[in-house]
Amino acid sequence: EVQLVESGGDLVQPGGSLRLSCAASGFAIVYYFMSWVRQAPGKGLEWVATVDSDGSTTYADSVKGRFTVGRDNSKNTLFLQLGSLKPEDTAVYFCSRSAPRMLTGPRGRGTQVTVSS
Repeated sequence: EVQLVESGGDLVQPGGSLRLSCAASGFAIVYYFMSWVRQAPGKGLEWVATVDSDGSTTYADSVKGRFTVGRDNSKNTLFLQLGSLKPEDTAVYFCSRSAPRMLTGPRGRGTQVTVSS
């Protein structure tokens, strides 16, 4: 059974940073595109970033230069380093087994990131 469990969400001030993790089980992430998507209050899902099976990464323009996606294949874990956070980054963040810019695919329950002073 495919399972994805996100953690690391928190309340952080504008300009701050945060590191999200996603523990995967039931499959090996090394063989798949792995992505982060987010959903802001009252809005639809938005693709954030993807890391390919070869380690290459792609980012939404809204987070490029501020967020870094990565993974630890030995721990079957995906990461998202968030930096220079803005209030508009407030959302529930989900990890997903999906290709870049895709919003379908298995995903976890999410972790809440709130950016506010």
